[in-house]
Amino acid sequence: MSTSTGLEVRARRGLLWSLLSNTTLRLGTLLTGIVLARILAPEDFGVYAVALTIQTVLMTMSELGLAADLVRHGDIEHRGPTIASLSLAASGALTALMFSAARPLATALGASDAAPVIQVMSVTLLLAGIGVVPYSRLQRGLAQRTLFVIDLVSFVVATGITVALALHDWGPMSLAIGRVAAQVLATFLQFLLSGERPRYGWDQKVAASGLRFGVPLASAGLLSWILLSLDYVIIGRLSGPTMLGFYVLAFNISSWPTTVIGSALKAVAMPTFAQRSDRTGSPDVEGLRTSSALTWAVAVPIAVALATLAEPLIAAVYGSRWLPAAEALAGLAAFGALRVVFDLWIAYLTAAGRAPTLVWTQVAWIVTLGPLMALAVAQRGLQGAGLVHAVVAALIMLPLYLFGLGRCGVPIPPIARQFVPPLVAAVPAGVAGWFAGGIPGGPWLQLVLGGVVVVVVYIAALWPWLRRDPAIAPRLRRLRRTPHVDHDSEGES
Repeated sequence: MSTSTGLEVRARRGLLWSLLSNTTLRLGTLLTGIVLARILAPEDFGVYAVALTIQTVLMTMSELGLAADLVRHGDIEHRGPTIASLSLAASGALTALMFSAARPLATALGASDAAPVIQVMSVTLLLAGIGVVPYSRLQRGLAQRTLFVIDLVSFVVATGITVALALHDWGPMSLAIGRVAAQVLATFLQFLLSGERPRYGWDQKVAASGLRFGVPLASAGLLSWILLSLDYVIIGRLSGPTMLGFYVLAFNISSWPTTVIGSALKAVAMPTFAQRSDRTGSPDVEGLRTSSALTWAVAVPIAVALATLAEPLIAAVYGSRWLPAAEALAGLAAFGALRVVFDLWIAYLTAAGRAPTLVWTQVAWIVTLGPLMALAVAQRGLQGAGLVHAVVAALIMLPLYLFGLGRCGVPIPPIARQFVPPLVAAVPAGVAGWFAGGIPGGPWLQLVLGGVVVVVVYIAALWPWLRRDPAIAPRLRRLRRTPHVDHDSEGES
């Protein structure tokens, strides 16, 4: 088997394992969320959301983008000890910062009760920094089966702890302790299953090159999470923790396409783009075009179903007391579909070493979204928050990302044209789903029937394009006959 063929086979196998992992964990998270929504109050979710916002923002800086540096360059034996030392120092400092600043941060975000939750969750930053090298080895080797095992075991243990504590009236602290437990177990399993052991050292050249690549990338990641947390901050300040709890639920539902599809693609796309570029000496433009088209084609019907069936979905799954969350879901669903494609493009730009492009796009996004979000929330509440996300993503960020890809030498017209057929197919699918979601018979019947109708109508409208597209049709045929590869081949090539 040729090297390029071997990489393609491992990439396809990694994508399938990654999709299985994200689908399984998303389903598990959904079921856990249903259980917790019946136990905890919306205010508890709002308090936890404040702590999670701070933890997530700082997590992007905990290893300074050094995991991506190892995935991109490989040579983990040589670069690993220095990268581990840098990551440990950065994550330790951020852990101390998050712990000591917990109370003023919680008060500033309008939820002073979140301070002890923030302090508990600060431990996850240190643990993530410690595990950067084994995690990078698994990612570089496209070892998604192993990562699936790690995530699944961690999720099961953490969920059991969270639910048990919630039943004993631990409130939002139950979610925080469960998250710490998951990170502890994940870090341990990453070392165990990757064959890595803690190794620390220092090489000035490796440190300098790692920081040159990693710091801009980490800065872009930090800006990205500030962006995704900006709405939490604004809603929490303007509307209080209860309304924030409703919004968090809606945002989590809208993130299903990103969680299931986007996370699976990101895990495989960046190392695959990087290795193909290394081997061919040129960017994988055709792979980007095809993967963008397929990603968008899959994300659109999910967004249509979430938008048209928001009320029956929330009523059936979470209960009628959470129905106010439906106001935000229509706009957030459209935003969720675009985020999936943006995440794929970010993986491509990262593999191409274009971290500065990611920085200025995130800055533009924050500068645009902040004032518009505040105005929309003040004028139209949760509905305005969802709509402004969709408008900014479609009218501002989509053109900016396309411009960034164009600066990398990617022809823009073929990429942009891929957006049209799924959008055309979404129109009859959305109309059919809206009618099906309004039939009498209760939310479960509306949800199931509406979901089936959306998918059937969408596929019927889109299938002629999928069969004719010269890049997509061969890929679909190859996916159906993916060759068997021995599991022992999983690892660094």
